[in-house]
Parts: sequence; structure tokens; C-alpha cells
Amino acid sequence: MNGQFKTTAVLTGLVAAFLGLAGAFRSDLWDRTAPVSPIPLVNLSFLSTNTVRTNYADLIRLKADLSDFDCYACHDEKKPPSLRFDTNQNLVIPEEHSDIVMGHGGHNRNNNCFNCHNETNLVLLQTRDGREVKFDYSPPLCGSCHGPTYRDWEAGAHGRTSGYWDRNLGPADRKQCVSCHNPHKPPFPPRPPAPGPHPLRAVVPPTLAQERGP
Repeated sequence: MNGQFKTTAVLTGLVAAFLGLAGAFRSDLWDRTAPVSPIPLVNLSFLSTNTVRTNYADLIRLKADLSDFDCYACHDEKKPPSLRFDTNQNLVIPEEHSDIVMGHGGHNRNNNCFNCHNETNLVLLQTRDGREVKFDYSPPLCGSCHGPTYRDWEAGAHGRTSGYWDRNLGPADRKQCVSCHNPHKPPFPPRPPAPGPHPLRAVVPPTLAQERGP
């Protein structure tokens, strides 16, 4: 009986002690509760699976208005358009194309529209060796100058490929160069980094952290 009484007393004491500690923590008896930082909402742009740009092939697929690509609505089909350059041999962008920023390369040797556009047929592009390329599939034009990057793109190491790697299971969707790069100014636009993972724990104030020590 004596042993059982001691066991009951010890257990009762432990329960009382734990309940007391729980009450103390709950009432913040020591005033050491660190504030819990709110979880910020993630910008929806980080959740989008769209590419940076919508290229001509995408517009065709979406059945969008392609009137902006109708070059011969303004240009004479029988006469190649003329280009104007300033005294520093910089291309003078016509007012009708004021939205275009020529920045393809820092050497200023690629500021000629007809390095890529076919001056005798404005609905086509052309490589340096004279091959004609359609607007809706321009990677061969890009690859005519950017060979190593083009080979990486073909192998799936550059750019973005979705779908199936195993072609026996289904097709692969390899995004074109112009889905991400502006052909007139190809450097990839900077983007803010996505927020890091939330620690899901209270943020301890610096003074309290110093009191607690390492």
C-alpha cells in the first residue's frame, strides 16, 4: 500500500507540474513568445507555365489577329523597302516600327533588317547563306549564327522542352528561341527571384536571441 501511495503521489505531482508548465507557456509567463511572421502570398507570375513571349506560331495556334504581320499592307510587294542609317551608321527605325529596339549583339554589325528578313519577300526570313525560313519556325535562322546553342536546343539542353522524352509515349513540345528571346533584342529580360521557402516557425527578435545564446 505504501509503495502504491508513493507511485500515485509521484504521478499526481508530475501531472500537476506539466499542467503548471503548460499554463505558464500558454499565458506567456516569461514574456518570451516570438512573433510568428505571416506567410506572404506568392506572385502568380511565378506559378505561370507560359513562356516569356508569345511567338508567331503561338498566335497562329491561338487564332489571334495577325494583321500586324501583314508587311505588304504598307510595303510595296514589288519594291524592297529602303533602309536609312545615321552618320554613325546606326539604323534609323521608321516611325511605323518605333516599338522595335535594335539590340541584337553589342558589335553593331547586326543592325541591318535584311540580315534576317528577306528583302524581296517580307513574309519570309533568310539565313546568311540564303536559305528561306518561315516566320512560324525560325530556329534554323537563329542556328545559322548560334550553332552551339542551336545544337544544345535540339538536344533539349537549352530552352524548355515539355511533353515526352520517350517519343514512343507521346510527342515532345520544344519551345522556339523566340518564345523567350526577343529577336531584335535577344538578351533575356531580368526577373526578380522567387521567394524562398517559409520556415514555418517564429522569428526570434535579435535581443532575445542574444539572451538565449548559441
